[in-house]
Amino acid sequence: MSKRDSNRQPPASYQPPAPASPPIGARPSWRKPAGMFMILALIALWAFMIGSFSGHIAQIPTWAQIPLYIFTGIIWIMPLKPLLRWMETGRWR
Repeated sequence: MSKRDSNRQPPASYQPPAPASPPIGARPSWRKPAGMFMILALIALWAFMIGSFSGHIAQIPTWAQIPLYIFTGIIWIMPLKPLLRWMETGRWR
């Protein structure tokens, strides 16, 4: 950048962009902390349920336990989508 470019002034008609307004719904909502506690409760409930079946699961062969634990480790995520949607919008659908 040359010295001449650093001394340039914007044209008199130039107006800097207006500051961005806060997005709609930027005010904190009670749904976010409530949803967070619901997620933690869901995780605790799911872990308790799977843990309570551990005696039965231990009786099946190890090669069958692996896909079972992978499946149960993923399936608990399904109720999170509507819960996260509710946290953001206040609607379940």
